[in-house]
Amino acid sequence: MTMNGHATKQTVLMFPWLGHGHISPFLELAKKLSNTNLFNIHLCSTPANLDSVNKTSRSECGLSSIRLVELHLPTLPELPPHLHTTNGLPLHLMPTLKQAFDMASPEFSKILKTVKPDLLIYDIIQPWAPVAAAALGVPAVVFITTSVTAANNTFHVEISEDNRKEIERVIKCYTNSTSFILVKSFKEIEGKYVDYLSDLTGKRIVPVGPLVVDPVDMKQNSVIEWLDTKATWSTVFVSFGSEYFLSSDDLEEIAHGLELSNMNFIWVLRFPKGEKEINVLEALPLGFLERVKNRGLLIEGWAPQTKILGHKNVGGFVSHCGWSSVMEAMKFGVPIIAMPMQFDQPINARLVVEVGVGLEVARDANGRLGRENVAEAVRRVMVSEIGEVVRKKTNRMSVALKVKGEEEIDVVVEELRQLCKSGASHLIS
Repeated sequence: MTMNGHATKQTVLMFPWLGHGHISPFLELAKKLSNTNLFNIHLCSTPANLDSVNKTSRSECGLSSIRLVELHLPTLPELPPHLHTTNGLPLHLMPTLKQAFDMASPEFSKILKTVKPDLLIYDIIQPWAPVAAAALGVPAVVFITTSVTAANNTFHVEISEDNRKEIERVIKCYTNSTSFILVKSFKEIEGKYVDYLSDLTGKRIVPVGPLVVDPVDMKQNSVIEWLDTKATWSTVFVSFGSEYFLSSDDLEEIAHGLELSNMNFIWVLRFPKGEKEINVLEALPLGFLERVKNRGLLIEGWAPQTKILGHKNVGGFVSHCGWSSVMEAMKFGVPIIAMPMQFDQPINARLVVEVGVGLEVARDANGRLGRENVAEAVRRVMVSEIGEVVRKKTNRMSVALKVKGEEEIDVVVEELRQLCKSGASHLIS
């Protein structure tokens, strides 16, 4: 079939989990697919998330052609609609959010019937999504936004009664994927782990590349202006993602560690929504801001992360090792000072060290952070000979990523087009 002399576009519905670290790579993939002019892309999420997408991303190249589709979750007593996102969600409400998400599966089936996609690309928390698609004859492909190494680990985690359901639903998302699995990675860093995931799942694994958000062009930004006044590679960027909130002990040790390191730093601090307002001054050690005032900049809430990491004066990234942050550090050639906290982060941190693009902060026998260890890791990356080796390796990785460019996406596009053409011929049973 043709349309004005061109092949008919295939309609793709993209359906990420409700976390920013998932929505962001889905959006980046959506943009790349949309820019080929071969697909009509719809992205489905809650109004709470889509409002944020609209605010931060609509002006970006490639997003204007993506149609946003609202998924309305049931309003549970503890979970009003503005909390239908993991961004700023108090940790104790995460099970409630997952419950509300599952309860919205009939609503999602209606969306499938309305959009009538040729293909569904879904995430690892919603095993009911590919089942709903199969019922309508629509093939579905899972897109794993964590590292492949972390995905492999799902099959080897010790299963307890507490985590059994979580692990089973993730594995079901893998096995329900039609013929292949998309992963946010590339062979250079996870080649052997890609092959292993293929063995574990019985599916072909198709890497989509790092999918890093391009830095937004900012006319004037106080953070960038502050950074402009510093020397090349002299500043550490410190951020723990949108879903993790530091305990008061960790916050104190990190603050003292940054102070002891004598390095310049930009530190993004976040606190949960809906709980009593936390005063930043009260959360930090007494007199801290005064003591670091010329070399430390604190930002509460949000910061232009890719813009900061892409700045020539940033020489290290103290990171929780969420996978998107790891990919961003690699793309911009910034060595990682790994401080993993939860989920897949410890595995990602080990991979960072194994690949040679960062060092991990040592913890005590009880797993606690200590200020001396924080300071030592920062200084090792920033000013030692070991840091020089890490910097060179990270720089080589950055150059390799730029050279690769769109190679992976070309393969992905062809795979998705073939799957759309074959339609429901090899759906899940």
